[in-house]
Amino acid sequence: MSPRRNRQRGGGKPTDHSGGGRYGLEQTEEWRGEDWVVRQIGGGGAAKHYRCPGCDQEIPPGVPHVVTWPQGGDVDDRRHWHKACWNARDRRSARLQRSRNAPRY
Repeated sequence: MSPRRNRQRGGGKPTDHSGGGRYGLEQTEEWRGEDWVVRQIGGGGAAKHYRCPGCDQEIPPGVPHVVTWPQGGDVDDRRHWHKACWNARDRRSARLQRSRNAPRY
């Protein structure tokens, strides 16, 4: 009995014509009158801790999320969001939440 083949016959690696690349698919969305590049990151591509600007919570390694930056921006403009936070970005604000015991002034 011969061993099981894990690769397709026919040689080389499959070609990816989707424009994805290593980290995921990119698309452009408009937000606040500006075009933003949005890239989906899978759990395997998430290797560091990030802070989500939508909920101000940490995104641990291995958690799928999205990376966004203004079109025409550079590396320093990238922000890592939870998928749900990015989808609800118009309902979320960037203000900090105060604790229950904090004064209101």
